[in-house]
Amino acid sequence: GILEKIRSYLIKKLLPHLEDRRKYHREFASSTSFHGVHNVVQTQSKTRKVLWLLVVVGCLAIAIWQICSRFIYYFSWPTTTTVVIQYVENVKFPAVTFCNLNRFQAHAVSNLKIIFLIWNIVSGVLQKFAVQDKYSQELNDFLLGNQNFSIKEFTKKNGFYLNSSTLLECEFFGKPCYPQDFEHVFTEYGNCFTFNHNDLPARKVSLSGRGLHLLFDVQQEQFTDEPALGYTDAGITFVTHSPKELPRFDGLGLLTPVGMHAQVAIRQLKSIIQEYPWGECKPDIKLQYHKIYSTNGCLQECKARYIQDWCGCLPFILPGNGTECDLLKFYNCVYPAVYDIEIKGLCTVGTHNSTCPAPCEEMDYPTTVTYSSFGGEKAIKYFSAKLKKSPEYIRQNLVRIDIKYHDLSYKITQQQKALTISELLADVGGQLGLFCGASMITIIELLEYIFTNFCWMCIFLLLKAPEMPQWNNPSQNQPTHKEKKKGIQEC
Repeated sequence: GILEKIRSYLIKKLLPHLEDRRKYHREFASSTSFHGVHNVVQTQSKTRKVLWLLVVVGCLAIAIWQICSRFIYYFSWPTTTTVVIQYVENVKFPAVTFCNLNRFQAHAVSNLKIIFLIWNIVSGVLQKFAVQDKYSQELNDFLLGNQNFSIKEFTKKNGFYLNSSTLLECEFFGKPCYPQDFEHVFTEYGNCFTFNHNDLPARKVSLSGRGLHLLFDVQQEQFTDEPALGYTDAGITFVTHSPKELPRFDGLGLLTPVGMHAQVAIRQLKSIIQEYPWGECKPDIKLQYHKIYSTNGCLQECKARYIQDWCGCLPFILPGNGTECDLLKFYNCVYPAVYDIEIKGLCTVGTHNSTCPAPCEEMDYPTTVTYSSFGGEKAIKYFSAKLKKSPEYIRQNLVRIDIKYHDLSYKITQQQKALTISELLADVGGQLGLFCGASMITIIELLEYIFTNFCWMCIFLLLKAPEMPQWNNPSQNQPTHKEKKKGIQEC
């Protein structure tokens, strides 16, 4: 039948004779580019055969061991870190955000000291703050009696302001700057002001040692804070950051007390982190309300999403579009929600599987700060006459800050793959070439040899298969069911 025809075709066309198959094996062993095999086959001496066999097997074992170790090392995702210092003719100046440590105007809070506590609760979405029990009753009474009170408008109107009376001098790279060159932003310190914000053209400096020169009057008589809540200092706090990022003061702000002159030397540091699994960054993560990804911006957007889902409103201090939370919702819903987010770890930072993994690229500005007392005797007399204030007022209220680049360079810290695919292939090829004299051509020869023997094995299995019974197709010589019935009737 059909099976017999297939068997005869396989025997005649595809399956070589036993002698031809043996000849094929000998020719492969003699001509393969896998070194040492032909010595095992062609050598007549049994001793030499055994020695060459041991050499070939030993070298093959060592090559396999080395290749396995390279694969194990590759799948451990190793990295190296390179540091490059690049010198340039000019470098972009960072954004600098300034805040007065005394957050509110004294006349506005003289009979409303609960404002300090309320602002700490509002800014609690940015930094942790625990309300003590002794303030709870006073806070509840105020919230119930002032449900339409807007802490946002109150702070913007009665917080620290920046004008010609609080910013006495401003100069950037030899050119004057003015209060309107600063952008208002809310932080945990209330009203703060950012120089060189993202909406302006990028400012650059082309000479180290020159940059931003500022002279503030903190006006301690006009602005005050609550020492009972831990705000006991007087001066200016500031932080340097990328113009495309929000300022972050929580533990990172620099402080200049009154009567002091701060000389701030900055450097530019760019960090590049590999994506997972080599590093901890995820390049496909985008933020909705920020132009570039940062862990601080991601954390704020994460908190905003949870608070909006739970409370049905959005704190004005967080990014997003939504109904602004009133004071009652801040205290009864937002404040507990932030506590739950912290306790349950709903917004995490750091690793690749956290809510906000590390950024793939990050710009940082390490600073070196030196302080000196502000003004000598002549300088004190000069400012006393200019401002029509007493020398004691000058010492208790004026703050000078100079921010400049240490040198015209930036440092790039880059995380790189310790072993790439091409390097892995080169290592594997090197091990095979060193111990076996093999190459890619050798691998193809081996694959061809294995495939040929596999085909022969399949043919052998087909030839040994038993003939299938013909249940459904009766042959022409056998009588059909009708013929058998007819024969019986005739009988």
